[in-house]
Amino acid sequence: MDRLKITLLRSVNNCRKDQVATVHALGLRKIGQSVIQKDNDAIRGMVRKVRHLVVAEPYEGGDDNEVE
Repeated sequence: MDRLKITLLRSVNNCRKDQVATVHALGLRKIGQSVIQKDNDAIRGMVRKVRHLVVAEPYEGGDDNEVE
């Protein structure tokens, strides 16, 4: 199963409400926090919407219990 590690790099202050909601929907709350998500079109679209705030990289390792 393909997965992505998504890390919040910048603050959501002064961002549009829909971008803040997207970051929260990805499971990110604090700068520097990372989450592991399944790599699918929906998640990639969310990352693309807030690409100026986050970085996404392929994730290999760990067990499937980490996927939200």
